[in-house]
Amino acid sequence: MTLDAYYADFEKHFWNSADLGFWKLERQQTFKEPGYDSWEAFARGEWDESLRLLEAGRADMAEYHRKIDRHGFTARRVRVVEEPLSDYMQWELHALRIRDQCGGTVHVIGADQVAQFEDDGPLPEIYPLGSHVMYQAVYDEQGILESVRKFVDPHLILRCQKLIESLYNIGEPLKDWFGEHVATLPPPPRQA
Repeated sequence: MTLDAYYADFEKHFWNSADLGFWKLERQQTFKEPGYDSWEAFARGEWDESLRLLEAGRADMAEYHRKIDRHGFTARRVRVVEEPLSDYMQWELHALRIRDQCGGTVHVIGADQVAQFEDDGPLPEIYPLGSHVMYQAVYDEQGILESVRKFVDPHLILRCQKLIESLYNIGEPLKDWFGEHVATLPPPPRQA
């Protein structure tokens, strides 16, 4: 799907995810997020500004998760993390920490915990929305989202949702993991 078609489709399906909720598996260690003000500040080497912008979005994030709650479902993420952290991952974990604090729970697992599933390469970035639709994010060689694959096979969606849920259940809550692995790191350098 093109990004415009995907954004409209996602919005249509997201708010009807009550049967299984929203699950997301994030595997890739580096992305670029042009257009996202906090990421742009991070990329320019303005670490304090990038964190300030993340914090400035907290109220909107909290309202977003209250709306999810009112729609009767939850949003959960599994973040695969390789250490030492990439500069991007250090920034993203700060962003995910705010999401987690606002109601979108995030669990962290190490790459060794998914290695058994990666004989043919890293797990894809997938996210089922209930039992009716699942998306796979497709990135270009620079790590910028370029398109999305949509899946509607309920058996495939359920299998993937169960895998993500099992990884979530063995993962460590980000709120516990963050202090030891992220909070004490120095600011990353400016990105190329």
